[in-house]
Amino acid sequence: MHVQVVLLDGFDPLDVIAPYEVLYAGGVASAGAVSVALVSAEGPREVPSGAGSLTLRATGALDPERAPVATVCGGSVILAMAGQLAGRQATTHHQGLDALDASGAHAVRARVVDDGDLVTGAGVTSGLDLGLYLLERARGPRIAHAVEELFAHERTGVVWRAQGLAPVGF
Repeated sequence: MHVQVVLLDGFDPLDVIAPYEVLYAGGVASAGAVSVALVSAEGPREVPSGAGSLTLRATGALDPERAPVATVCGGSVILAMAGQLAGRQATTHHQGLDALDASGAHAVRARVVDDGDLVTGAGVTSGLDLGLYLLERARGPRIAHAVEELFAHERTGVVWRAQGLAPVGF
């Protein structure tokens, strides 16, 4: 599995670093069965964060054909506003749920949402859980568990999927 973490000007550092570190560690734990790269739409360049002087280097250009779609925080709103999530189940930071819904997606109040070839994470710290879930889905629970232990992080909540019985009265 190859994952591209897309850098946009003004990115939130934790949105990028959390899943990057989890996926990188998953690559080590799986003897290279997972790779991760920082990319931008424009190709290799220095990308400034929204946190003062922190800048990260994109080492390549985004290749949408190369990896499945996954977003953290406002990334799903960006995709929805571009018309990429019409009718899809997704989540975002709680302050962006209305915008996500208004853009044609079905906003779900959950930490991680799995809608098949689209996996979305809510607020910034959910990037840890999103990365662990992607590892589990692609390389199995033992790899995900090993990385979870490495970071001394226990995943929060369940991954929401449109499966099973729908609750009534809630």
